[in-house]
Parts: sequence; structure tokens; C-alpha cells
Amino acid sequence: MSHHTPPRQLPDADAGPDPDATATDGTREDSGTDERTEADTGPGPRERAEGTAGAEERGAASAKPAVPHPADGEPTGPHPATDDGPAVPRPATAADEPTGSRPATDELTGEQPAGAEPKGRQPAAAGESDGPQPSVDHPGGTEPADAESTGPRPAAAGEDADARSTEEPAAPEAAADDPAVSRPAGDSGPGTAEGQPVDTASAGEADAASASAVRPGWFGWRRRYPRAARAVRVGTTVLAGALVLTILIVPNRLDWMSVQAFFRLPVEAVFLTAVLLVLPPRARRITAGGLGVLLGLSAILKCLDMGFRQTLARPFDLVFDWVLLSDGADWVKDSFGRSGEVLAVVGVIVLVIAVLALSVLAMTRLANVLARHRTGAVRATLVLGVAWVVCFTLGVQNGGVTIATKGYAQYLSNRVQYVRDGLGDADVYKKQMAADAFAKTPSDQLLTGLRGKDVMLTFIESYGRVAIDDPSMGPEVDATLKEGEARLKGAGFEARSGWLKSPVTGAGSWLAHSTFLSGTWVKNQQRYRSLTTSDRATLTSYFQKTGAWRTVGIVPGVRKSWPEGKYFGLDHIYDSTHLGYQGPYFSWTPVPDQFSLESFQKLEHGKKDRDPIMAEIILASSHNPWSPIAHTIDWNDLGDGKIFYKIKKEGTNPTEVWKSSKRVRTEYRKAIQYSLDSLTQWVQRYGDDNTVLVFLGDHQPVPTVTGGSTSKDVPVTIVARDPKVLDRISDWGWTPGLKPAANAPEWPMNKFRDRFMTAYGSNPGTAGSTTSH
Repeated sequence: MSHHTPPRQLPDADAGPDPDATATDGTREDSGTDERTEADTGPGPRERAEGTAGAEERGAASAKPAVPHPADGEPTGPHPATDDGPAVPRPATAADEPTGSRPATDELTGEQPAGAEPKGRQPAAAGESDGPQPSVDHPGGTEPADAESTGPRPAAAGEDADARSTEEPAAPEAAADDPAVSRPAGDSGPGTAEGQPVDTASAGEADAASASAVRPGWFGWRRRYPRAARAVRVGTTVLAGALVLTILIVPNRLDWMSVQAFFRLPVEAVFLTAVLLVLPPRARRITAGGLGVLLGLSAILKCLDMGFRQTLARPFDLVFDWVLLSDGADWVKDSFGRSGEVLAVVGVIVLVIAVLALSVLAMTRLANVLARHRTGAVRATLVLGVAWVVCFTLGVQNGGVTIATKGYAQYLSNRVQYVRDGLGDADVYKKQMAADAFAKTPSDQLLTGLRGKDVMLTFIESYGRVAIDDPSMGPEVDATLKEGEARLKGAGFEARSGWLKSPVTGAGSWLAHSTFLSGTWVKNQQRYRSLTTSDRATLTSYFQKTGAWRTVGIVPGVRKSWPEGKYFGLDHIYDSTHLGYQGPYFSWTPVPDQFSLESFQKLEHGKKDRDPIMAEIILASSHNPWSPIAHTIDWNDLGDGKIFYKIKKEGTNPTEVWKSSKRVRTEYRKAIQYSLDSLTQWVQRYGDDNTVLVFLGDHQPVPTVTGGSTSKDVPVTIVARDPKVLDRISDWGWTPGLKPAANAPEWPMNKFRDRFMTAYGSNPGTAGSTTSH
């Protein structure tokens, strides 16, 4: 064989530049000699000098780089590709060049073997890499793939050149989004980390296997549709950012929602971005997950605030309001059935899990994007930070909404303070309960102005000021009040009316009842529990304490065990199961008001030779959702209540009613009219000289009815036939009749107990001290 200098390797048009061809300063290094060894050039195209090799041998050489054979007269030392010893450089020959770069030809004839491809670049065989060039540091193999390399990646098995070239521009981002193609520890490509040469064909197969390990997506769609995959990645990142921004800037009440509210720059977004940029990778991932949980929980809390403001006109109380969730589930069951309750509960649970999961995934993705584009993210953060400072300093607004906002931080701060106040409220309330002006008053001096009278303390559910003052409802309700007043006057009764301010609105009737009866401001569930487990006397228990009245409770809304009932000083309690009612429920309302009053007449008031009665009566027909509602019928036709099946069938469907706020308001007004008619008709029918009726609303209805009004006022009225009863409150300034004037006195509801007991006590001119709220 020839020992002259082998011909230079022809450059491969698709292969990248030789990484060893240039020095670090950009100039080509020159060794000063024309002789180059295998270590300098690496395997070139293999050309056979003899034409006696068979087609089978040439075919095998074309599929796998041939192992160089020692030339004539050359030493047969350790072979670089087969022995374990170190590679020994020797002069390269034409026979040393592999056939993978260029097809073998017959040097004698200049013809290619049968079945061989034309001269030029050959397609990469399955499992063979054609990208990296030979390296001095990796004898016998190719240069290891560099994570920073921007050259074309090896073609995977079955992947054509067009698909690969289409995917190449997105490779850097794909590598960032998808798991990197990694080699086992210590593997540096075809050569090992220790510099030991390995078979280049095996290395090519490993490269192909690694390339195929890139996450292909479902059914390989990422490879088939690289542009769609890129669009999905970008779209997912945009949605993640939109979700985080929405949680940061969305208000926690529906009446603050506006288009301008979503076009603001929250300082929290700038701050969180800066934090994620300065953290190391592990801490960044942990922080992103924790922030995702925080954002998810705050989003859920904001939704609870929206719901509570729509029903109770206040935000959700993290300390006291959890018990109300169970009450809400009961209301859904009573209004929409058991299936509606199950669907609502399951839907809420799924929604909570989804919000938390999406928040964590969104924060994690954004943290990864910031890490991959650190330089651009730092610049953008600085620009947005400066913009926020400028807008905040200048007070820049868009449609009356401040652009630079720190509302999320303020919201969290307020919630934390709200929780702290709630936890410390127990001690404050204990001091208020201890102050009772009548605690030491002898029983024979209590309520002397009402001795011998039947006193009925009656609550009309959701009877608020809106029913009287609202232009769309006021005229009809006013007509009902005038009709009732005429009915009472015809029976010899007079009335005086004023306003009380309830501690709640929309719901929480038991808190209003407790406030009215105890003379303390019961604004949350913790106070209610503290009250009902204390020895604080109530208005009803003072009636019981005198021994001059039999105290009873007509509570048709109670369908479960009510151990707190004994605290209120009631000798006997009639709940929904003890009123003799055999008719249907009217949504939440178990017993229609007219039937409840008739039952009171039969069970207590109509008895002969009885003691005076003090009754706490709760009329529940005007309870939300006000559909369907009953209407008054002849009292003699009430029977056992089965007649109400027909009335309910003729009523409205709550699902349909609540699709329109206008219809909701209409049904609410009708429910209030029904309760007022039932009460005044009962007084007309069964009242006498000893009847004293105190009736009031417990709270305003939900904001759907009030239209966003912040008033918590409810009407309160005292009705009596004996003029001496009303004379005792002549100095209150209340309006004659059933309708309080707009300028009638307005008291906090917790003030009524002491003023009532003072007016009807042994010293009516001396007002007892009252507690503040």
C-alpha cells in the first residue's frame, strides 16, 4: 500500500465547521509541517487502493466506519478502537478513512460498486450521527455534543431531513422546555470521559436513542407539528401570566368589577419576579410552588368574599364563618333538592382543587421561563419597576382607576388584621356581656308595666327598610301596611313604629335575634356561642325570671336539635315538627306563617284558664329564596296544612325566579306582604285587651334585592289595644301606625332590650345603661 501523504478530506456540506480548525483568537493554527497524523485529521473518507475487495465488504464498510488496519511494515500495537491500551498516533493512510462520509470507489476503474449511492453526502443511517467532527481529545470518535452547540442535531431513526430542518429553528427553546437529551454520567460522546475510544457506530446509535428520548408529546405530535408545539408553549405561558395577574388585581367584590380594574400594574408582580430571578434553581422551584399555593388560596378567599358580600354584605370571616358553609349547603338542599346540594358541593370541591393546581402550575412555568430568559427578564423587571414608581408617584389613572396598584398586598394585610381582630374579639365581648344594668334588679320590679299581658316578640324574616323605601316595592308594601293598620284600628288597636339597626344583613337571623334579646352586639358566630354558653340574661329570660309569664317559642325554621333554646329562657319550644303541619315545604320555609300563627293559637294562646304568655315567634315565609310562596286563605280552611300542596303547585320555581333580579325583588315583596297580612289578620281575629305585639324585621335581604344599599335598618312596631302600653313609650318619638317615618329614630338593635325593660319597669323614667358595640 502507498505510504504517501493521504489526500485531504472533502468537507461535508451539511456538517458544521470543524471545532478544531480555528484557534480561540479566530486564526487558523499551523503546525509548520505538511504531515498530519490521525490525531490531527481524524478518519477521512475511506478509499481503497485495490479493486479486489468484494461488494459485500464495501457494503459493510458503508454502514459502519471501518476499523483501520495497519499498513505494510507498520507496527501492530494496540488498536485505538479495539484494545484497552492508549491510542498510538501513526501516519494516516487512505485506508484509514471511513466509508460513512463518502462512498467507496474502485481506484482502478473509478466506478462505484453496484447499488452504491452517487458521490456526495450520504444520508445518515439509522443510529448514525453526521454532525460533530472528530476531535483530538476524543481519538477514534467524534466530538461530544455540547449543550451550547447550535449545530444541527443528529437525525433520529425514521426521521427525514425535511422534518429535521423544519424543527431546527425551534431547537434552543425546545431544549429549554423539554427534558434535555442527556448522556450517562461520565459519558462524553463516542469517547469516554477517561479518553478511552469506543466504537463510533455504537456512539451513533446512542445519539439516536438519546435524540428519540426528547419528549414527543401525545402520539408524537410535537415532532410532527413543531410550529403548533411552539404555539402551545407560548400560549400556555401567556395563560399562566394572565392567571397570576388576574388573581393579583381582581377585586373581592362584584360591584368593583370593571374593565379598567384589569388594566393595572400590580407592584406585587414586579416584586415576585425580582425574587424569583435572584433565587438559585432549587429555592426558585420551591418558592414558585409556595407562591402558587398562596395565590390559589387568596383566589378562593376572594371568591368567598364575593359570595358573602352578595348575601351578607360583608367579606368572609376566616375565623367565624366556616359554620355558615354547612348552613349554605342546607339552604341549597331545601331550595333545589338533594341532587342540587350534591352537585353544588362536588362542584365546589373540584373548583377548589383546580384553582390550587392551576395556580401552582402557572407560577412554576413562569419561574422556569424567567430562568431561561434571565437577561431579558431582568431588563423587563427594571423597566416595569420604574414605570410603577412613576405612575404611583404621579397618581396616573385610567377611567378613575389607579394604574399603579398595591391592592393585593393591602388585601392580604387587611385579611390578616381581620383574623387578629377576630381572635381577640372574645375578650372584648366577655367584658360587654358582664355589663348588665338589670342583673341585680329584683324580679318583682321587672317588667311591671306588662303584668297580665300576653306579649308576643315576633320576627319577620328579611323584613328590611328596602321593602318600605324602595320605589319598585314601596308602594305595594305601603298599601299592605295601610290595609293592616285599618284592620287593626277596626279591632281597637294602635301602633307605634321606628327603626333598628341590625348587626347583619342578607342572612344570620339568629345573630339578629340574639342581639335584640340579649342587649349585646352579636355580630359573629363566636359571639353567639359565647353568649349562649354564658349567664347573660335575655329579654325572654327576664320574663321567665319574674314567674309571671309562661314563655314559649314558635320556631318553624328550626328542624334540628336546638340546645341553645334553653338559654333564651323558654319553657317550651315548638319547632317545625311540633306544630301539626302536614303540608309541603315552601323552599327553605318548612311551615307557612299563617299556619304557624294558627298553631300558636291552638297550642297556647287559645287555651282557657292559662297564665299570661310571653311568646317568641319567628315568621319564616319571607326567607330567601322567596319562591314559591304561600298566600293567605280562610283561616277555617287551614286544617292540617295539606291544602298548601295545591298552593305550592301554583307557585313559582326558584330556579326560574333567580335568573332575573327583577323577579327576585318581586317575589321578595310578595313574601313580605304575605307575612304582614298573616300577622295583622291574626291580631284582628284573636287579639284582645291583653295582647301586646312587638314585631320587627331581623335584617335586610340580600344585595340582589337591596341593590347595593349599605343600610342595615329594619322596621320595628309595637301594637296594643291598651293605651297605657303605648303611653309608656311616648317619649321614644316613634311614628304612629305600622310604617315608620323616614326620620323616625334609629337605634342599634342591641339598645332595644334595656330601653324596653326601662319603659315597662318599676321606674319607667329611668333608662338603664346599655352596652356599646
